[in-house]
Amino acid sequence: MKIITPDSPHPQEFTDATEAVDFLTRLYLQATTFLRDQFASVLETPIQETRIRAFYPEVRFATSSFAQVDSRLSFGHVSSPGRFAATITRPDLFRHYLIQQIGLLIENHEQPVTIGLSETPIPVHFAVTGENAVNIPQDGAADFTLRDIFDVPDLSTTNDDIVNGTHKPVDDVRPLAPFTAQRIDYSLARLAHYTATDAEHFQFHVMFTNYQFYVTEFEDYARKQLNDPDSGYTSFVSTGNVEIFDGDTPIPETLNMPQMPTYHLKRADGSGITLVNIGVGPSNAKTATDHIAVLRPHAWIMVGHCAGLRNTQALGDFVLAHAYLREDHVLDDDLPVWIPIPALAEIQIALEQSVAQVTQLEGYELKRIMRTGTVATIDNRNWELRDQSGPVQRLSQSRAVALDMESATIAANGYRFRVPYGTLLCVSDKPLHGELKLPGMASDFYKTQVSRHLMIGIRAMELLRSTPLERIHSRKLRSFDETAFL
Repeated sequence: MKIITPDSPHPQEFTDATEAVDFLTRLYLQATTFLRDQFASVLETPIQETRIRAFYPEVRFATSSFAQVDSRLSFGHVSSPGRFAATITRPDLFRHYLIQQIGLLIENHEQPVTIGLSETPIPVHFAVTGENAVNIPQDGAADFTLRDIFDVPDLSTTNDDIVNGTHKPVDDVRPLAPFTAQRIDYSLARLAHYTATDAEHFQFHVMFTNYQFYVTEFEDYARKQLNDPDSGYTSFVSTGNVEIFDGDTPIPETLNMPQMPTYHLKRADGSGITLVNIGVGPSNAKTATDHIAVLRPHAWIMVGHCAGLRNTQALGDFVLAHAYLREDHVLDDDLPVWIPIPALAEIQIALEQSVAQVTQLEGYELKRIMRTGTVATIDNRNWELRDQSGPVQRLSQSRAVALDMESATIAANGYRFRVPYGTLLCVSDKPLHGELKLPGMASDFYKTQVSRHLMIGIRAMELLRSTPLERIHSRKLRSFDETAFL
């Protein structure tokens, strides 16, 4: 079979990270432009016995010695001598990240990187992403079989083996990055589908919530910030990629809400805040974090409602999670329950300081409205309707102070993907003490507590924004043999 590929330059060595990323961008644009042009041509005139193929660019690195690095830095260097590589997609989207990671690698090892083409084909679906005028036909809808001519997504090579610690090197070449190019492309496509906003809008600091009430408050806050010239925020993005630049611009009502409505309060350098309403349940929490993780956020936190489990708690009290009881089950195959999910000091401190600043309470007085303890996450919303002896005993033995359906999943996936995580919940009912979440009671609660809770989460993100990246990404998230790229 005849194979048509674009003419590409030979691999080149670089000791300057910016120049390396420029070359990556050149190779990627050449490959995707070629695939788009060829795809448009085949739609007009189908061909036979020909395969059209282009390849992801790749960063390669080799060293024969250990690096002498700052022992406080948990990334930016390989753990031992050897050969390493990472396929790259969307270098335009990841430009700042790639310059930083490649730059640290070159600096810490005093060795160049090599940029060239990999042996991994780019699926045509990912090459045309963002091209609204181009649609990939389903099987049978075109005059040719798509996979006979173009490469299509291959789930056998789109997995989390690297982050899960189960990756087997090929030809003794170890990974440089936690995700392969095709894994990233898959998640970028899923993000657009689930959130109805493009990946370009996501900010480095991500908040998850399980109630739409928080979205309304977030938009109100965003509008005030856009009308403040000193806020540093530049725009607000709603579902459907609707972007406004001043606080008085109306946003059209979204008729078809996505599964996980997402909103972005942006800053020019990406250090703004993204809010994702994941709805209820650990499956949604896993889905959202599985895909947002490829964007390498600096931190994510859960700010939602929970059931208070102690009689001393009152509706509206806050819970700062310092441990998690994982009965969500959605991550058991990827992250067994015997793996501890530690609290991260930088996130805990930021959340506690934010509660103190927003409530104007501190020290011992802060304990009146905030408990620190274990948060239990379950996968059965109506657990109260079953025999309570088993669940209640486990909750007591784990020292749980709150229960929800998302927090442990978000924290566990943060641990798995090396994204700093935290949880601050607000007590909205106390099922063990006869205070169930009923409509009338809920209305009063939401009106008084949602705004303050959201502001605490926003303030925590603003505190983390001022913390250098290398100080947020805790060593607790790194394993023995980590990738050089964060």
